[in-house]
Amino acid sequence: MSNTAQADACVALAHTLADAAAKITLPYFRTALTIEDKSDDSPVTRADRETEAALRKLINETFPDHGIIGEEYGTENEDAEFVWVLDPIDGTVSFINGVPLFTTIVGVLKDSVPWFGVVDQPVLKDRWAGGAGNPTTLNGQPAKVRSCESLERASVYITAPDFFSPDELARVDGLTDAVKLRRFGGTDCYHYGMVASGWTDMACEKLSVYEFGAMVPVIENAGGVMTDWQGNRLTGTEERQVLASGDHRVHEAAVDILKQESA
Repeated sequence: MSNTAQADACVALAHTLADAAAKITLPYFRTALTIEDKSDDSPVTRADRETEAALRKLINETFPDHGIIGEEYGTENEDAEFVWVLDPIDGTVSFINGVPLFTTIVGVLKDSVPWFGVVDQPVLKDRWAGGAGNPTTLNGQPAKVRSCESLERASVYITAPDFFSPDELARVDGLTDAVKLRRFGGTDCYHYGMVASGWTDMACEKLSVYEFGAMVPVIENAGGVMTDWQGNRLTGTEERQVLASGDHRVHEAAVDILKQESA
């Protein structure tokens, strides 16, 4: 298969996976679900597990030589050239509380580098996609970040302070003190789409590869930048501190704050 054909096939499958996920998650949304706690005390439901199982089945049927990393069922064939990264319901807390800002995340790593991503919110019918040689789109239309000349004029979205260690939270506080607008809220990975569409300026989190693996190509192919808090490119499969920004000037200024060790 040529490189172009491979890219086209991966893009097509990613959209198929997002469609398949919506058919499973939406009937469960705002219904009485049994909520279980995983080993890290985060919640999980049958909707999360059924969705990921269905997506894995479709990937294995289409690309049996590809790898998969998913939040619910772990890793298979991680050393493959192409590895799919899946978060069937990013924002399970939002999902179980009836907040329509959870997303299904489908990404592809190529040689351990984020290569293509889809971020789908099935209730609002918002779908961002970008990478594999394609510019980022929202529902098929071009998505572009916005310019912002300084941190003093910037806005930043962060899901919750709970996810940070005391040292990390001190650095985040430094960032939120420097910007014009800051919001902690249950937007989960939806706010990376907000950055890609130029609705807000920055998103700051700690993310696993099945989250940032899709976010990086969506942000970068919308004209933005996404790195760790040291300004390094996001690769590999370990959880990372991440910052996504629409404007490179704001990103550099924010990294200067985030990379400082607390006293």
